[in-house]
Amino acid sequence: MTTHPDPTTADDRLIVALDVPDALSGLTLAEALGDQVGFYKIGLGMLTGGGLALANELKSEHGKRIFLDMKLFDIGATVEAAVRGLVQFDLDLLTVHGDPHVVRAAAEGASGKPTKILAVTILTSLDRADLDAGLIVPGDIPDLVTTRAARAFEAGADGIIASPQEAKMIRALPEAEGKLIVTPGVRPHGSALGDQKRVATPAQAIRDGADHIVVGRPIWAADDPAAAAAEILASLP
Repeated sequence: MTTHPDPTTADDRLIVALDVPDALSGLTLAEALGDQVGFYKIGLGMLTGGGLALANELKSEHGKRIFLDMKLFDIGATVEAAVRGLVQFDLDLLTVHGDPHVVRAAAEGASGKPTKILAVTILTSLDRADLDAGLIVPGDIPDLVTTRAARAFEAGADGIIASPQEAKMIRALPEAEGKLIVTPGVRPHGSALGDQKRVATPAQAIRDGADHIVVGRPIWAADDPAAAAAEILASLP
């Protein structure tokens, strides 16, 4: 009989991103982090390395919560079908791009299942120059993110993925009542920015309205991942 860790021992505001090469590496990291981490993100980069199998094992054998970060984007019928298939894995969170037609399709595909659909507003690795290169409408990023968030909520999103720098503005939206805000782009003091451009510390992200923070490299690249996770958890208000 499988025994699961007591969920009260883990502060699920911290989601650890398993941005490692394969499922075995991910499982090794999760075992090293132990009961103090109860929530893991598995992204697109892990998909061909056994990501779905790892999600299933962490969920069913270790009692962990799973955030599958696929950032789906396609025509509505395809998104709906993809989501309907993925939610069979008993996921907790699943990402799609925040375009209203995508969100509506994803919400339909997840209907009747506990999986929550999170909409991506503007990737935290992008700045205004990147948006200009992609022919995105003019405007300050915080304003664009807030507008996209409101439209995604109206289309049926259960929550939003957004930079911690926009969390406070999104939390203030009337449409955000009862919705989740999940923030990547979180870096503890002294950590390298990596490929992120719009960042904040874990504590600041929570204070500004985030329900969950996603931390990857500062934990999995640390000499002692368990100690790095413990330090982040201790910093949360």
